[in-house]
Amino acid sequence: MRDTVERVLDLAAKQFGVERSSLSPTDDIFQALGIDSFQAVELTSEVEMAFDVEIPDYELQPVRTFADLAAVIDKRR
Repeated sequence: MRDTVERVLDLAAKQFGVERSSLSPTDDIFQALGIDSFQAVELTSEVEMAFDVEIPDYELQPVRTFADLAAVIDKRR
């Protein structure tokens, strides 16, 4: 899962122009990136393409942190 978390952090930082070093696995995604729900959907689409997974909406509802998102990705792979 560690590799997945690192890839998610790299992807998110690049997509939203945030310094990668300012993000940690336990950060709240919305607060760390300063994004809204529409932008979170964009991030999810990027993640799905990058990891070649499809994540149902119901699995994303409890996701709050980058580590949570990585766990969902690993579960779908």
